[in-house]
Amino acid sequence: MIKIILDVEGMACGMCEAHVNDAVRRAFPVKKVSSSHTKGKTEIISEAPLDEEKLKAAVSATGYTVTAVKTEPYEKKSFTLFKRV
Repeated sequence: MIKIILDVEGMACGMCEAHVNDAVRRAFPVKKVSSSHTKGKTEIISEAPLDEEKLKAAVSATGYTVTAVKTEPYEKKSFTLFKRV
């Protein structure tokens, strides 16, 4: 799993976040995408790396600007009721 973090300029409200999320979902088969206009970030979880240029183009088509792309490995956090000592 891969976590991709985009720095996105131009988002001002929840609808802006939804537009960016929808654009990413339409362009790529992602597991999860969430945006924050207050942080100016979009986080994407996917099975495989995504083409950065196509990702920037998909977001730009909605009227927002991607200023940076960061990729890192992603491990799903597990939840256990009983901790082993």
